[in-house]
Amino acid sequence: MSTIVAAKRRTRKTIRYRSSRMILGLPWLDVACGPDLAKGEDRGIAKGIIAVGDLAIGGIAIGGLSCGIISIGGLAAGLFTVGGVALGGVVLGGVAIGGLALGGVAIGIAAAGGVAIGFFTR
Repeated sequence: MSTIVAAKRRTRKTIRYRSSRMILGLPWLDVACGPDLAKGEDRGIAKGIIAVGDLAIGGIAIGGLSCGIISIGGLAAGLFTVGGVALGGVVLGGVAIGGLALGGVAIGIAAAGGVAIGFFTR
């Protein structure tokens, strides 16, 4: 049984792409999903104007853990965010914390959701 699990770990797909076009020292598009054993990374770390990866940091960030102006992910932080747990200015998520928060549990200046905590609630 353990040989099957080990075989599945070895065949885990890794995706890496980084565009050659640079803006403000960051690549226009950076995609990093899965481990990079050559660099010793357990997860893909993407940093760019548009970043897609296990951990994504950029203007538009999409990933399991994401941080950006527009951020989409399991745990997302930024100005406009969507995620399971979302933090930022305008947020939508299961747990949403921010200025305008919409979600199952919403905490913010203006909050709407199943459990809403804030100055303006609905």
